[in-house]
Formats: sequence, C-alpha cells, structure tokens
Amino acid sequence: MNTQRPDLKAADDKGAAVESTPAAGALAPRSDHQNWAANVQRLSVEKRDGVRGTNVAGRRLTGPIQGFGKMWQKTYVTSLGQDVTPERAISEWRAHFADFWPKGNRFAGGLAGLNPGDVALIDMSLAPGAPRLSTGVMVLYADEQSFTFMTPQGHMFAGWITFSAERTATGTTNLQAQVLLRANDPIYELALIFGGHRKESKFWEQTLTAVARHLGVAGPVVEANVVCVDSSRQWRHWTNVWHNAAIRSLFQSGARMVTAPFRRLRAKPHG
Repeated sequence: MNTQRPDLKAADDKGAAVESTPAAGALAPRSDHQNWAANVQRLSVEKRDGVRGTNVAGRRLTGPIQGFGKMWQKTYVTSLGQDVTPERAISEWRAHFADFWPKGNRFAGGLAGLNPGDVALIDMSLAPGAPRLSTGVMVLYADEQSFTFMTPQGHMFAGWITFSAERTATGTTNLQAQVLLRANDPIYELALIFGGHRKESKFWEQTLTAVARHLGVAGPVVEANVVCVDSSRQWRHWTNVWHNAAIRSLFQSGARMVTAPFRRLRAKPHG
C-alpha cells in the first residue's frame, strides 16, 4: 500500500510547508480521499486520561525526509492462519490497539478511535524507573485492511508506521507492521545504535504476538526483516534535537516533582 499521499504538504528544512508537484497535469480525484487525513500545519490535541499528553500540541509532522539518522525499513510479519480475514484482523487491531502494547507503555487514541486525522498520545517506557517519554502520532491513513501512523517533531523517529493484513497465495492471512524511519536527531540516533534497534524490534514482535493471540493463534511466530535503505545521515537536521521529546519529558517530570507540594497545598480546601 502506498502511504505517501501525493497532495500532502511536506515541510522544508525550516519547517515551512511545500506543495508537492504532480508528475503531469493536475491531480485526478482520488477514490480513497476519505481514507486520508486532511493536510495539517501543526497538531492539535485534547487532554486524555492515563497519559501525560505533552510534546504533541503545536508540533509539525515529520517523515524520513525531515529526519536525521540513517533510513531504515523494518518489517515484522506473523501468520494468522486461514480462519481470520484481513478485515477482521485490522478491525480488532484498531479497536484494541492500546491493549496489545507491551507492559509499561501507554497509548491513548482519539475519542472516536483510530480514524484518519486522529491524534493519539503516547507515554513510552525508556528504562525501568526512568520517566516516560511523552509524545504521540497522527493517523495518516486508514482503510479496512491497513492503517498508518505519522510521527511529530520530537518523536524518537521521523517516519511512518503501517499496520496491515492481507491474504497470501496459499489462503492464509499475514499480519504485518512496517516501519520506515530515520532517528529524529543525533541523540536518538545514538540511542538506536546502543540498543534501540534491538528494543524496537522486540516491541513490535511482542505487539504482533499479542494481536495474533487475541485472534486465536496459539503459538504465533514473528519474522523480522530489517533493511538499511540509506546509510547517510542528514546533518542539516541536527537541530531537531530542540524538540527532543525524551529530553523535554525528563525536564517536565522534574518540574512536576518540584511543584508537587505547592499543587497539593493549592488543592487543599481553605476553611
């Protein structure tokens, strides 16, 4: 599935929107227009219970073009057998997406679910006992057999994550998560080099395993294929570190600890 909308505005090095240029003539009307998110300059989001919800509002979306590190395509696939249709697999995944995440991570979707244009909030566990990284994703595309997230400034990755299901030639259904990414800044790139890639692969393998078990697969096996698409680093984007959600989450957690006694005093009833 092509998840790069041809009429979606990209951003240049300074974050300004740039119109995509069609190859020839005006764009023909798209039959899947309703499956795509509307063009947005900056994300807006309402507060959700269970997640901190910081480092998302006001951020621009970022794809691999705006990222810093090497570009990777990571594909994780598991078989659901012949009894589960692609439509049912994706419907269940979208409806219960947060339930399938590894323990210690929090995902709060939009109030209406995971529909095109919805913004989900995320609290990611970086290490036991460490403050959670607070960020989010936007639903770029969704249909009966797939849905795609796009990441905002400050997220660990600049890229797309596509979740899909399809019938194979043998009649079985394959469930897949495919990530096309660059680390957003030099700090995230170092984190990937020193264990981040391994941790991310484990994350998606655990997620697909949980979805498969939910759909009745007794012993799901996840196959991973990781390819470095571009080994160069885009040093012109090193300034993305300004929006680094991990650093900001650390300071936000510290600030909450410092101000906690004052907030408790303010909350006490005054007689």
